[in-house]
Amino acid sequence: MVVRAVDDKVMIPGALAAATSSVAVLLRDGVPATPDRAALEAFGRALGERLRTPVVVTLSGDLGAGKTTLVRALCAGFGVTAMEQVTSPTFGLVQEYAAPKGPVVHADLYRLRHPRDLEALGWDEMVATAPVLLVEWPELAQETLPPGTIEIHLTHDAAQPERRRLQVTVRDGAAR
Repeated sequence: MVVRAVDDKVMIPGALAAATSSVAVLLRDGVPATPDRAALEAFGRALGERLRTPVVVTLSGDLGAGKTTLVRALCAGFGVTAMEQVTSPTFGLVQEYAAPKGPVVHADLYRLRHPRDLEALGWDEMVATAPVLLVEWPELAQETLPPGTIEIHLTHDAAQPERRRLQVTVRDGAAR
C-alpha cells in the first residue's frame, strides 16, 4: 500500500485509512510530503508516541537524507531514556535502547553485502521478538519484512535543499 501526496501532505488510501489505530490516524491525516528538519523531527516524535508493539519501521533513501535524524525522533517519541546513545549503528550494525514500553532495536544494514549476511545478525529472531525494530538501509531484508511494516523513504529535494521528500508505505496484511 503506497501513500500519495495531496496538498503537501502524504495520504494513505484504502484499508489503513479506515483503521482506528493512532498510527493509522496519524498517517491517514497526513504527514509532510517535503518536510524541513523540524517538521521531519516532529513527524518522527508523533509517530514514535503512537507506535504499538511489536512493530517494524524501515528507513531507506539517499545518504544524508535524514534516516538517523528520523530514528532519533522516533526513539524520543517512543520514550527512549538515554537519547545520547541513539546514533547510527553503521559500524556495530545493531544497537538496543531502553524505553519504558520495551526496548527499541536499531539496525543499520548498510554494510551488509548479501541477504545471507542477515542470518549472522540473528535477523529472523530480531524481526520476531523486537518490540520496536527500526531498520536503516533495509533493501537486503525486503523479502523478510512482515506485513504491517511501516516503510519510510527519504530523498533530498533538489529544488529545496533544506527539505526532504518523504514517502510512507505500509506493507499489506495484518501487523505481526
